[in-house]
Amino acid sequence: MIPFHHHSLLAGLPLLGLALALGTPPALAETEEVNLYSARKEALIKPLLERFTDETGIEVNLVTGKADALLQRLKNEGRNSPADVLLTVDAGNLHRAKAAGLTQAFESETVTEAVPETYRDPEGHWTGLSLRARPIMYVKGEVDPSELSTYEALADPKWKGRICIRSSSNVYNQSLVASLIAADGTETTEEWAEGIVANMARPPKGGDRDQIKAAAAGQCDIAIANTYYLAGMLKSDDPGEKEPAEKVAIFWPNQPGSGDGRGTHVNVSGAAVTAASENTDAAVELIEFLVSPESQAWYAKVNGEYPVREGVEISPVLAEWGEFKADGLDLVKLGELNAAAVKLMDRAGWK
Repeated sequence: MIPFHHHSLLAGLPLLGLALALGTPPALAETEEVNLYSARKEALIKPLLERFTDETGIEVNLVTGKADALLQRLKNEGRNSPADVLLTVDAGNLHRAKAAGLTQAFESETVTEAVPETYRDPEGHWTGLSLRARPIMYVKGEVDPSELSTYEALADPKWKGRICIRSSSNVYNQSLVASLIAADGTETTEEWAEGIVANMARPPKGGDRDQIKAAAAGQCDIAIANTYYLAGMLKSDDPGEKEPAEKVAIFWPNQPGSGDGRGTHVNVSGAAVTAASENTDAAVELIEFLVSPESQAWYAKVNGEYPVREGVEISPVLAEWGEFKADGLDLVKLGELNAAAVKLMDRAGWK
């Protein structure tokens, strides 16, 4: 746990007096700091934060944890929370934070210009920082890609016993289902979810990497997983990660000409300024830094995610998978439809 430093006015007075006596500007008398609660692992964010400090002189105090735990912590701390910025994965989580009153609107021309509208909260409470897609992954040689088309088509009985996907408690799946509700309506999506449950090769267990490994091991022919997990496995030095990853290929569902060409489901990792922050200028400066072309290129290279900014180079692994059309749904909908998605999956018997 990293200690937070509160700068009370009183604590700063002697320094301030000294600064004035020496004729130095008061701002130089104390280091500016920003407190970041991050649901991203330290290795995936720390080098960027160090570069931010080098460029701006603003120190970043980083606390990492699971998304749900960080939201709970912000709730418990309330107005006394030292956090200035919340960095978390999935538009569903960002929406939850906003709905719980844990974030505040911020204005930034830099963010507005850099990040497409569909990847930002319409009221300015959060912005996407990186993009992830959740396509169909299939075992080479077991599935002919010409058999694949849309997410909807995976409910077809021909896939019975052939699909691996994680549990309904996972926010990535909840957001996928929310995107289907937005496209097809509740009734049709519920029938689809029942079809998926009927086609599962095994009861859901483990994370996205486990679905890919199960497919590679012959337990199923299709896995649904986020692209950056596969990218991470392909780049791994561990044969237990790399070898399974090499047995699967990506199919981009819902592309134009596939029946419903709305595009493959995408989501974001994103950032918000906390409601409790009294240091909003530095908070916004950090968020602006994270959408800068340099940061976006770093994300794309190291995390195997797609930049939210256009015109930023992607990693060779991602480039190999080719271009795809992303679903243009406003991601705020994923949050708004989250509760409906959870109930629907429950009714469909999705464990």
